[in-house]
Amino acid sequence: MPETIYDVVIIGSGPAGYTAAIRAGQYGLKTALIEKDGFLGGTCLHVGCIPTKALLFNAELWDHLKDAKEFGIEGVDARALNWAAIQERKSKIVAKHAKGLEFLMKKNKVETVKGYGKLTGPAQNGVLTVEVANDGKTNRLKAKNVLLATGSEARMLPGLVADDRVLTNIEILSLRDLPKSLVIVGAGAVGVEFASIYRSFGCEVTIVEMLPRLVPVEDEEVSKELARVYRKRGINFHTGAKVEKVEKTKAGIAVTITVDGEQEKIEAEKILIAVGRKPRTENVGLEKTKIKPERGFIQVDSWMHTAEPGVYAVGDVVLGAPQLAHVGAMEALVAVARIAGKPSKPINPEHIPGATYCHPEIGSVGLTEAKAREAGYNVKVGKFPFTANSRASIVGQHEGFIKIVADAEYGEILGVHIIGPQATELIAEAVAAMELEATVEDLVWTIHAHPTLAEAMLDASNSVYGMAINA
Repeated sequence: MPETIYDVVIIGSGPAGYTAAIRAGQYGLKTALIEKDGFLGGTCLHVGCIPTKALLFNAELWDHLKDAKEFGIEGVDARALNWAAIQERKSKIVAKHAKGLEFLMKKNKVETVKGYGKLTGPAQNGVLTVEVANDGKTNRLKAKNVLLATGSEARMLPGLVADDRVLTNIEILSLRDLPKSLVIVGAGAVGVEFASIYRSFGCEVTIVEMLPRLVPVEDEEVSKELARVYRKRGINFHTGAKVEKVEKTKAGIAVTITVDGEQEKIEAEKILIAVGRKPRTENVGLEKTKIKPERGFIQVDSWMHTAEPGVYAVGDVVLGAPQLAHVGAMEALVAVARIAGKPSKPINPEHIPGATYCHPEIGSVGLTEAKAREAGYNVKVGKFPFTANSRASIVGQHEGFIKIVADAEYGEILGVHIIGPQATELIAEAVAAMELEATVEDLVWTIHAHPTLAEAMLDASNSVYGMAINA
């Protein structure tokens, strides 16, 4: 029998990898998807976005029950938290979607190959070879194109190893019991989300962040608002703080930090390290190619092509791109369209939404006010608080605002920053508007249904001109 030569072989089945595989199948390309674990979906589905958001939804329900009397619901004072049932529901959601991915591979005629895939060198006569190791056995796949989608893993502080007290995103998602106290190192999306979850469930939470503010990539006003709400919720935090030492104690851990030149010791049951993620590119055969990683990341062009002909990289391994599931998925669509010779367009970094699912939620796209000013724009800002939005009153979530950063001369939307109820959903309108090159004036004349949270976008766009109706 002649040897199979695939049109594309994909290494890694996270959101970038499985999206690439499905789209390649839809284009009619002969496709193989290599996955080292016994399931498809990668970090995002199994120990990232999906289980975390399931827990956040549980935490939100629990918070609503605390205010049940205000909503006219009596008799819930004796409520009890069944942590095991919460974990089971989370696992069922993950399992359902993992099965869904298996179905989608079959539907799109994608061959799944279990094992650890790595490059073996440049193409010979236009054909690349990928080595696949599984249970001591080695197999080789031939392909015209290879897509690297190997993902990332949690960075650890020097000298620390993950265990039952020192946690990463993996360990914290499978705790058998709720800790009474938790220190979180890092106030990015992962850190503030887990702070939100565990505080809702009654845990004493302290965040330690090296940079001057919480969620440091967001607009400064969003950071201030989150800090205000977290203080109100009883979440402790130290910004501009450095972790000096983490020690094991009889009861848990002790963390020595330096803030404003002073040392302080915080004791807790457990510590979560949430200081970012490193790309998994160390043992994938890059050294046998023209690809020269930078801090482990892979440089690509606007079509996701690497320096090695026929090799593409997508997802968390890509240099300079935000490590977000939706970015990896879109990069995959761009790369596979290029491979298939189909129309596509490069990603515009300014149109990538950020979504953080803490309570209150955060959604943002484009330039912050500070970055817009740095870039030399004549900036006009509109801001509308959810306290003045009727739907926010109905759902009992008044915190936060929508802020629109615009160019004063032409009304170009430069950035939109939301903190408040359903912010991660509301940001989609801003992304669509920016992608379609709508102006603030276009938003002003767009009819928004009433009463909705989305109406706050209408008021925010009007407030750019100082003419919001409801404020």
